[in-house]
Amino acid sequence: MATPRRRVGIVGYGTGGQASALALIEAGHQVEVFERVPNPGPAGAGFLLQPTGLQALWRLGLMEPVCALGARVSRLYGETRNGRAVMDMRYADLDPLLHGVGLQRGALFALLHAAIGGRAQLHAGTAILELDCEGGRLRDAHGRWHGPFDAIVVADGSASVLRKTVSPTRLDRPYPWGALWCLVPEGEWRWRDELRQRYALARRMTGMLPVGRAPGESERKLGFFWSLPVARFEAWERQGPDAWLRELDALWPEARECLGNGFDPNRLARAGYRDAIPRHWWRGRALLLGDAAHAMSPQLGQGANMALVDATSLADAFELTASLPEAFATHARERRRHLAAYHRYSRWLTPLFQSERDLLARMRDIAFEPFGRLPLARGHMLRVLSGTQQGWFGRYRLQPGFVDALRLRPPG
Repeated sequence: MATPRRRVGIVGYGTGGQASALALIEAGHQVEVFERVPNPGPAGAGFLLQPTGLQALWRLGLMEPVCALGARVSRLYGETRNGRAVMDMRYADLDPLLHGVGLQRGALFALLHAAIGGRAQLHAGTAILELDCEGGRLRDAHGRWHGPFDAIVVADGSASVLRKTVSPTRLDRPYPWGALWCLVPEGEWRWRDELRQRYALARRMTGMLPVGRAPGESERKLGFFWSLPVARFEAWERQGPDAWLRELDALWPEARECLGNGFDPNRLARAGYRDAIPRHWWRGRALLLGDAAHAMSPQLGQGANMALVDATSLADAFELTASLPEAFATHARERRRHLAAYHRYSRWLTPLFQSERDLLARMRDIAFEPFGRLPLARGHMLRVLSGTQQGWFGRYRLQPGFVDALRLRPPG
C-alpha cells in the first residue's frame, strides 16, 4: 500500500529543521516551517562534518557543493602547551576513503535554504509557544493556532521550549563550560587539513578548524574557539583584550599570530551547550528531532551531524509505513541505536577537556594518546569520533552508493 503524502509542520529552521524540511519535500510531503527569528540565518562559526553527516547530505544531493565549499579534514590532533601529543587520530586509519569536512555554518545554511527554495512555506518571526500533540496544532506568541498537521517535527534546538510538552526528561541541564568563537582568514596557517587543539590541563582549550569558504566568497577561513566557563564570560570581558591575547600567546603562539595584530576580541561570539535526554522522542503527532531530542556536549562534535542523519531517517520511516505512530517508533528506534553511547561518552570526556580537575587532565596527558594507539581502542575511538559507532559495539552502516561517491572523488 502506498504511503500517504503528509502535511508536516516543522518548528525551527536550524540544521535539523532545514534538513528535515528538504528530506520530506523530496519525498513528496507538504511542509510548513515556523522560525522565531524574523531573518533566519546560521548560528555558530563552523563545524566538522563527519562521514555520517556527509552521507546524509549526499542523500539530499548536496555532497558536491558541500565539498566544494568546505575544507577536507584528514586528522584530529590535540597537544599540551609543551607540544606533547594528547590525541592523534587520522580517518585513514579507519578507512582510506573516509575524511571529515570543515564547513562554515553559513555555507550549510545557504545550501540547504537554496535547495528548499520556495517549496516550503516559511513563517519567519513566528515563535511557537504551545503544542497540541494529539491534535497536531501549534500556537504562536500572538495566540494564533496553526494546523492541524498530520505530523509535527520539533527541531527548536537544545534549549527547546516544547521538549517537555512531548516528553518528560531524564536529564536537562546546561553545561557549565561554553566557548568563544569567530572566523578568521586562513592565511598562511600550516595545518590546512587538520583540526588542531591545544590544552592547558583541562582549564584552557583552544582550537583551529579549517572551514573553507562561504558561497560567493573566495577567501577561505578558519574556525577559532576558546573554551571558557559560562560563569566567567563577564569576568573575561572585564579583564580587557590585552590580557586575554597575552594568555592566548602563552598557550599557542601560532594561533595568536594567525589572529593578527589588529584582532579585536570583541568579535568573539559566545556559545553555551546543554545536555538533554527526553524519556520519549514522540507523542501523538509530534516528534523531537536534532538537539531538541538529544542535545549533548560539544566534545564529540556530533550535534549537526546527528541532526542531518535524523532528517533522512525520518523521511525513510515515513516511506516505510502508512501508520504515523509506527513511522515515529521506527525512526526513534533506529536513531537511539546509533546514539546509545554518545551521550555517555560526551559526559565522560567533558571533565577530561573542560574542567578544573587537574589530576584527571594530567592522567589524560599521559595515557590518552598511548591508549589510542592500541589496535582495538584506536578503531573504537575513530568510530566514535567519526560518528560511525553504533551503540557500544556495533557500526553505523555507510551506504554503498555513498562509499562509491567517496571513491570517485579526487584525494585533495
